[in-house]
Amino acid sequence: MAPGSGSADGTGGMWAGIAPDASRRLLLAAVDSFADLGYHGTSTRHIAAGAGMSAGALYVHYRTKADLLFQIALTVHESVLAELETAVEGIEGPSARVRALMYGFARWHARHHRAARVIQNELGALEAAHARRIAAIRRRVRALVREEVRAGAAAGAFDVADIEGTARAMSSLAIDVCRWYRPEGPRSPEEIGALTAHLSLRMLGARS
Repeated sequence: MAPGSGSADGTGGMWAGIAPDASRRLLLAAVDSFADLGYHGTSTRHIAAGAGMSAGALYVHYRTKADLLFQIALTVHESVLAELETAVEGIEGPSARVRALMYGFARWHARHHRAARVIQNELGALEAAHARRIAAIRRRVRALVREEVRAGAAAGAFDVADIEGTARAMSSLAIDVCRWYRPEGPRSPEEIGALTAHLSLRMLGARS
């Protein structure tokens, strides 16, 4: 596989906004190194070699390894948020909105399982200022799910005793896909998305 070729999930769309090309190659190489060796087990030399660059060239684009981890986390979380916001655009009805939301949420975590798994495993390695910024985006993601559950319950479409707890369980169901999904497995990202949407509506006691 060529250095920086998009081996991190094999999907380039999420990384398309990272420029110049050398910065994107380094970011993808960092995802692969963090996935294989862990954040603390990865050196900047590992990352530069994975991108087909010299160790010194890395510092032209990123000050530190911590900055690379933050850029990965920021890209991942902003992509998730955009996916969820887009998923419910123009969708009417509580059940239909939750179905679309959770389908997109789980499918995203299957499609981008490698980068998502890195971030789930390495959140604790973020520097404090970086962690605060990522936490703010994570709150927005949780709020999107919670508000769909709340709106459906208020409309009488869902039978939910604990809105906060149920929304958290639904989010976990989608996010945990990145921990076990394998491209060679029996289910496609789309099939996993459909199953997650179905299970979420069952959790909500959705009324026909």
